[in-house]
Amino acid sequence: MEKKVFEFDFRGRKIVVEHGEMAKQANGAVLVRYGDTVVLSTAVVSKNANILADFFPLMVLYQEKLYSVGKIPGGFIKREGRPTENATLAARMIDRPMRPLFPDGFRNEVQIVNTVLSVEQDNSPEITALFGSSLATCISKIPFDGPIAGVKVGRVDGKLIINPTCEEMEKSDIDLTVAGTKEAINMVESSAKEVSEKDMLKALMFGHEAIKELIEFQEKIIAEVGVPKMEYEKLEIEDELRQEITDKCKVDLDKALRIEDKILKYETIDNLKEEVVNSYLEANSDLKEDALRELETKVRLVLEDLEYDLFRKIVVKEHTRADGRKMTEIRPLSTDIDILPRTHGSALFTRGQTQSLSITTLGALGESQILDGLSLEDEKRFMLHYNFPQFSVGETGRYGAPGRREIGHGALGEKALLQVLPSEEEFPYTIRVVSEILESNGSSSQASICAGCMSLMAAGVPIKAPVAGIAMGLITEGKDYTILTDIQGMEDHLGDMDFKVAGTRNGICALQMDIKIKGITEKILKEALAQAKDARMEVLDVMQKQIAEPRKEVSKYAPKMMTFMIKPEKIKDVIGRGGEMITKIICEASNVPTVNDVRAVKVDLEDDGKVVIYHSDQEVIDKTAQMIQDIVREVEEGKVYTAKVVSVEEFGCFVQVWPGCEGLVHVSKLAKERVDKPSDVVKVGDEILVKAIGTDKKGRLNFSRKDAM
Repeated sequence: MEKKVFEFDFRGRKIVVEHGEMAKQANGAVLVRYGDTVVLSTAVVSKNANILADFFPLMVLYQEKLYSVGKIPGGFIKREGRPTENATLAARMIDRPMRPLFPDGFRNEVQIVNTVLSVEQDNSPEITALFGSSLATCISKIPFDGPIAGVKVGRVDGKLIINPTCEEMEKSDIDLTVAGTKEAINMVESSAKEVSEKDMLKALMFGHEAIKELIEFQEKIIAEVGVPKMEYEKLEIEDELRQEITDKCKVDLDKALRIEDKILKYETIDNLKEEVVNSYLEANSDLKEDALRELETKVRLVLEDLEYDLFRKIVVKEHTRADGRKMTEIRPLSTDIDILPRTHGSALFTRGQTQSLSITTLGALGESQILDGLSLEDEKRFMLHYNFPQFSVGETGRYGAPGRREIGHGALGEKALLQVLPSEEEFPYTIRVVSEILESNGSSSQASICAGCMSLMAAGVPIKAPVAGIAMGLITEGKDYTILTDIQGMEDHLGDMDFKVAGTRNGICALQMDIKIKGITEKILKEALAQAKDARMEVLDVMQKQIAEPRKEVSKYAPKMMTFMIKPEKIKDVIGRGGEMITKIICEASNVPTVNDVRAVKVDLEDDGKVVIYHSDQEVIDKTAQMIQDIVREVEEGKVYTAKVVSVEEFGCFVQVWPGCEGLVHVSKLAKERVDKPSDVVKVGDEILVKAIGTDKKGRLNFSRKDAM
């Protein structure tokens, strides 16, 4: 295969695509260079399809290689292991806009693998991988209604920027990732510093214009190296069977969809479906096992399609929602705080049948999360973790490490609340929020933001403003459409859009959009943002009725904190040889046997000389601070001090001015008259006045009792 190279100048930076040299056995493979960022994207499809499967088996991987940034992996095993949180989020970001563009009924397994080989921080490897994933799939035989592309959008001093550099991002008030086809946007992920709906919409459309340029470049490559699409096996359902099932259960399914209670609704629908499936299996029991399985799959697919069509007609044509709400109406809200007596902050937020219990924990800065990834950041002080147990939906299921969904929902909540957190200088704590989903019927990620915000305020974290989140939905029927406020589970499952908006009263803090159709228009985006803003204000009213502002003090169980500066060169004196001095300080001040004792005071020493001390007992903090200050305090020459005699020698005596600060009073400096034996004048334990007179050749402090008399 001949190697071909394609180049494109994209907004002042070069994108180079190489095809035909690497990974030639994959169905589609491209090496994409964006500046010095290099990603190998491959797409492979299985030969056979499981046409009876009820889902499309697509796997998208984003593999971070630490050699790409010149790092060796940390820990004992010096190789890459499980994906980092960033790698998981990047894989989700690629999967979400691509998945809706594979054809219905396509059941061949597809694996899209992105291997990050080199990273230049100013040129996003995630955006490069998204571009490569689309192109590798489009040039292959895999059926795919692409291409797609994505860009990052920032805004500095009011000016929108495509794929901003790291320096520009530090000044930007928008961090937006937007993806889509040539015709429309189909994925959004954003955080923002309280940006207005109007400005966010402008950024979205600005990003889409750049996406069109990238897609045009892909189309040129596809035309030159693309191969014909494969024929694939698809389960065909007879029109007679479809009509027969529709006639048999349309009325009953329509009634079931109008039941307001979630559990009763789902039970009724499930029972109806099982009854229909069983009736067909019993009537055709003479068929072979494979034929029976195929018949069962066909009946279930018809029932799902019927449910989908009926639900959409109810919403769009009749303007009716299953629980009786208006299209812009939020489910009943309730809130509570201080649920858990010993945690640093806790809050319960309930919206209909969705409920989040969120807990805030405050810790020392040294407890921040260490990151071993490709970004410039090596730690973070704020984390939001989202847990979704199966009992929250009344089911049994897998328990173990968090999945992609849990990581994604946690990251969205983290983005939203991060925008209002105080700086490390204002509030030098590591902050962890955990959202335990106790009930779920749609939009649990936004409930986590609301509960998490209240738990932060209850914990005394001085956030800039309360943040609330709401999920919007979209139901289309032909050219008609309806935008729904506060979607519940079925509206999400059977709808066309999940559009989550979180923010303060002043503007948007986080945004996430996934759709199941090919794209949505600017008009729909504008309406959804406006509708979400109205709903957000309602939710904020309820939250602030429960807790209007952050508490002035942290919980009595949270670590208290003291901060002060010392000279950076004194840090080594505080630590001591092998950590002896800091260990002594911690154990003595806390009255504990080891520094690992849970009751031990925590001390953070930073390179610039900043000292931060944490403990629940203020007396322990004060004692620790005094011991450190005694070590770093410097004697002023010419000043008189009260000192304690610690040893008496033939040539004089040693005195302690304060713990850790000792010096010599030479025999000639003990008294105005001549002294033959120092022990005639002073003894161990005496307190005497001494004057600092400088240091000797070895750097030791010298004092004079004679000059202080």
